Parts: sequence; structure tokens; C-alpha cells
Amino acid sequence: MLSVFEYVGKEKTGPPLHVHADQDEIFYVVEGEYLFQMGDEKLTAKAGDTVFGPRNVPHTWMQLSDTGKIVYSVQPAGTMEEFFSRMNQLKGPPTAEEIQKIHLEHGMKVLGPPLSIR
Repeated sequence: MLSVFEYVGKEKTGPPLHVHADQDEIFYVVEGEYLFQMGDEKLTAKAGDTVFGPRNVPHTWMQLSDTGKIVYSVQPAGTMEEFFSRMNQLKGPPTAEEIQKIHLEHGMKVLGPPLSIR
């Protein structure tokens, strides 16, 4: 199975550096500009670009433009829908421990902070 998600961004932000043990991700930039980190490599992607994130490779991304949109797929789907549902149910900003626990429960591990322009 495959899960497909859409991210619509209005802030220059992104997820923490993390790794998926059993899933590959494919990111398609619909709008805006993003900085991706795949392992030790960093690359900039703009509208129309596709970026592949293989399983077991630490990765993250950050929106560089004021607005943006990414469509990304996760293969196999695993429990990614449940992961996002769980994160969206949180009543406030989660602690680092809560974030790690939720990631681990869904086959991922947080390895470091999000990318920063500074």
C-alpha cells in the first residue's frame, strides 16, 4: 500500500531530522522552494522537482519560500496516517520526549533538529 499526503506551508519550517526504518518517501514540489537534506547531502528543490528519500537514510526538509506545497508519498504506507492523526490530536506543543515516542511507535526515529536558515 501507498500513502499520499499534501503539505501546504505558510511558514519557513520543516520536520526534525528523522529516519524511516521500513519506508521510502517521494517528495514532489508543487509550489515554492525547499531545502532537502538526504543523509549528508543538501539540495534545493523548486516547483516541478521530485526528491527521493530512501528508507534508512536520515532526512528532513525546510520550506525556503513564504508559501509552498509538497505532495509526498510513503511506500509502504505503514502507519503514517495514524502518525499524523496522533500528532494532530495533541493539545499543545509536544515535548521532545513525546515527539520521539510517537515517532518510534510509527517506525521512525528523530535524530536531530529541523533545518534552519541561520
